[in-house]
Amino acid sequence: MSYLRIATEEAFAPRELIQAYRDLIDRKGTDDIGFLSLMGYHLNNPSERTRQITERLQEFGPRRIADMDATGIAKQILSLTSPGVQIFPDAAFAAAMASLANDQLAEAIRKYPARFAGLAAIAPQDPSAAAKELERGVRKLGLKGAIVNSHTRGEYLSDQKFWPIFEAAEALGVPVYLHPNTPPPAMIQPFLESGLDGAVFGFAVETGLHMLRIVTSGVFDRFPKLQIVTGHLGEGLPYWFFRIDFMHGASVRAGRYQCLKPLKRKASDYLKENFYYTTSGMAWQPPILYAQSVVGMDRVMYAMDYPYQFVPEEVKVTDDLPISDADKKAFYQTNAERVFAL
Repeated sequence: MSYLRIATEEAFAPRELIQAYRDLIDRKGTDDIGFLSLMGYHLNNPSERTRQITERLQEFGPRRIADMDATGIAKQILSLTSPGVQIFPDAAFAAAMASLANDQLAEAIRKYPARFAGLAAIAPQDPSAAAKELERGVRKLGLKGAIVNSHTRGEYLSDQKFWPIFEAAEALGVPVYLHPNTPPPAMIQPFLESGLDGAVFGFAVETGLHMLRIVTSGVFDRFPKLQIVTGHLGEGLPYWFFRIDFMHGASVRAGRYQCLKPLKRKASDYLKENFYYTTSGMAWQPPILYAQSVVGMDRVMYAMDYPYQFVPEEVKVTDDLPISDADKKAFYQTNAERVFAL
C-alpha cells in the first residue's frame, strides 16, 4: 500500500472510570436513563459482545495492538469512551477523572508512540477548568485535541458559558471531536420505548442536533478558525445541507425565533468548512462517496469505532473505494495527519 491506515475514533476507558460508572449505577446516583440504558447494558449484560467490548476498552497495550495488526491499522487516535466524565454531577470529581484518563492515555502513547495518539478528556461541568485541562493535555502531555461526548447532563456547547472550551481549542490550534451520547432525559423517551436510543439511531439524532445548535448559535463567527470533528459521516447532516440552509434562512428572515440570529455565512458553509467527518461505524461505500462529494476529499477521514464496531472485514469496504490512490491516501492517512498534527 502507498498509505498508512489511521483510525480516528477509537475508544478507551481507564479501569477507574469503569468502576465509577458501576458505582453510579449501583447507588442510583443519576437520573439519566440514557446512561443507565447504555452503560447498564455494556457493564451488566452477560453477552460475549458486551464482555469483549468492556475488556477491550480498558486495554491499550498488546491486545489492542494485536487487533490493529489483524486489521492493518497503523495508528489509533484514542479518545475517552462516551459518556466520558460528563455524566458525573460532581464537577470536581469529573475533572479529576478526566485528568487521570489523560495521564493514563499519555503514558500509553509514550510506550507506543508509533501506534497511538490521543485526545484530551475534559469536564465541561466547569468550562474554565476544562479549558485549562485541554491546555495541559496539549502542551504538557502531547495530546492532539479535545474529546467531548456531546451533551453534558442535558446541556449543549451552544450555550456561551461553554465557549471558553472553544476559545482554548482555537488558540491551541487543535480540533474538538464531538462524539455522540445517548439523548438526554428531556428527549429520550420516544427512543427508549422503541429500543432506538443508542448507536442505532438515538446517537445520530442527539449529536446532529448538537452540531446544528453549535452552528446556529454563532460559535464559528466568534471562533472562525475552530475545527470540529464528528463521526458516523456527520450523523446524517450532509444529506440535509440544502434544506438546513433554506429553512434556517427563512426562519432568520422572518424573526421566528429570538435565539436565531443572522450568521455571516450559510449554515452549510460552516458544516463544510469548520467540520471534519469520519467514517466510524459507517463501512458502506455509497454514503462515504456522497460525503466526499459534498464536503471534499480533504474533510473525510477513516475511523473504525473500535471496540464497539470491531469487524475486521469492514476494512476491505474502504480499501475498495473507487477513488484515486492519492485520494485514498488522504482518506486514510494525510487528512488525519494534518487535522491532528501527527
